[in-house]
Amino acid sequence: MIMSTPTITCGVSQVPVVGFGTSKTEDPAAAVELALQAGYRHFDCAHVYRNEAEIGRTFAKVFSGEIKREEVFITSKLWSTFHRPNDVEAACDKTLSDLQLDYLDLYLIHWPMALEPGKGTLNPVMITKCPYWTPNL
Repeated sequence: MIMSTPTITCGVSQVPVVGFGTSKTEDPAAAVELALQAGYRHFDCAHVYRNEAEIGRTFAKVFSGEIKREEVFITSKLWSTFHRPNDVEAACDKTLSDLQLDYLDLYLIHWPMALEPGKGTLNPVMITKCPYWTPNL
């Protein structure tokens, strides 16, 4: 028997308070499918986990059956090398494509620090003046 998950109201959405994280999952496709069968309805994904395509195949399979997409709250995150305004939409589109979704319920900035594109994943951008905004100091 699957128990219902408590939710909180956020705007017009009901967000399940318990979510299933997909980072460092040995077999993400199987883990997500089992989590859905167990009643999880909130999933935390991210480009940097490098498993969104596998999870997307599971979502496509499950959402064509008895579980509806609208019943599941899906979060993903913008990786730090894609913070530049011209990169955000393409990064989101890639996530949507990999997850085989038409929409995300929540898209977050993974870390609040930009990293240099193309130089690995952990090289902070060292800037003295941001070309996109000026902080009010």
